[in-house]
Amino acid sequence: MAGIAALALAYVFSQFYRSFLAVLTPALTTDLGMDPGDLALASGIWFVAFALMQFAVGIGLDRHGPRRTGGWIFGAAGAGGAFLFAAATSPTGVVVAMALLGIAGSPVLMAAVYLFARRFDAARFAILSSWFVAFGNLGNVVGATPLAAATEAFGWRGVMVGLGVANLAVAAAVLLLVRDPPRETSPGGDGLSGYATLLRIPALWAILPMIFLCYAPVAGIRGLWAGPWLADLFDADALLIGRVTLWMALAMVAGSVLYGPLDRWFGTRKWVVLGGNALVLAAVVTLCAAPRPPLPAATALLVLIGVAGTSYAVLLAHGRAFVPSAFVGRGVTLLNFFSISGVGIMQFVTGRIVSARPDPSALAGYRVLFATYALALAAALAIYLCSRDAPPGSAVSGRT
Repeated sequence: MAGIAALALAYVFSQFYRSFLAVLTPALTTDLGMDPGDLALASGIWFVAFALMQFAVGIGLDRHGPRRTGGWIFGAAGAGGAFLFAAATSPTGVVVAMALLGIAGSPVLMAAVYLFARRFDAARFAILSSWFVAFGNLGNVVGATPLAAATEAFGWRGVMVGLGVANLAVAAAVLLLVRDPPRETSPGGDGLSGYATLLRIPALWAILPMIFLCYAPVAGIRGLWAGPWLADLFDADALLIGRVTLWMALAMVAGSVLYGPLDRWFGTRKWVVLGGNALVLAAVVTLCAAPRPPLPAATALLVLIGVAGTSYAVLLAHGRAFVPSAFVGRGVTLLNFFSISGVGIMQFVTGRIVSARPDPSALAGYRVLFATYALALAAALAIYLCSRDAPPGSAVSGRT
């Protein structure tokens, strides 16, 4: 359990690094001249780098285990990215640093999920993954009001240096405390060819679009667009942005905890995911219809998105149920690739859409932003309706 605890601390960093730009928006705009397009690129590149690394991470987990795969990648890329961010003198420096931070976060959750899949009963997979994600979502909490206060006290460069040092300490703990399970062979699919084997499983085909888009609204709004939206339409400063996003971050923690046991309570994974994401869709449609509601209502809608938009672990368990045991590392990283790349691609798409408006900071730009998320999520839900359910405890793993 000490190894899981070390990975959980590393996952706090992973969640922090994907969301902290929202709070730093005013400082980065003033000091480095970053506009919404630059911020969207920096945030999106984090997710793209993270997603592309999933293939190497999956092979690393199956071949070398979670200790080395998680510890070395997280330590080297995380500390390097934080120190480079602290030294950035232009938007380009921030973009490169964010790519390294995305690489750093790429193995952490998957290392823990790999251990859950190999060491615990399959029926507990969703609850263990959900609660691990819930703990990691404390990174979103730290990246809200606490980050705003620390930036006021030490400056954003000083904060990033401190994060780099802490990153190294946590990576050392992962290398010292994580214990690898025995390796399993994977006949018929060694290395990258194993991903082709997984993509030939029909049961995954209706799940992949949903996992591609289910995390995009909550991660995109919390990690990127909440800051510019609150600054442009509500004249919010860094501290107010920190307070509002803190509520959303706490909601994400609560949502991950709440989702954990739902598949066992209701005996279904598919309908838990559908119900939760229908609530997210309703909230995003509301923001599309009224992009500048009263601030308490805006905060409440962000809280709803935070609570209902954290179905990732249940959806991961749904897909994992169809993955053969010898392919667990590559199976969970394939699912994670779709999830994270969906966020990154949506960051680029929404960034282009908002920047293309005559005045990106105006009401119409954010109306289009929320409409884009709503249409994409609605399409994913329609496809996911056709998926096969995989109730907890059902023996469906590896079927095609």
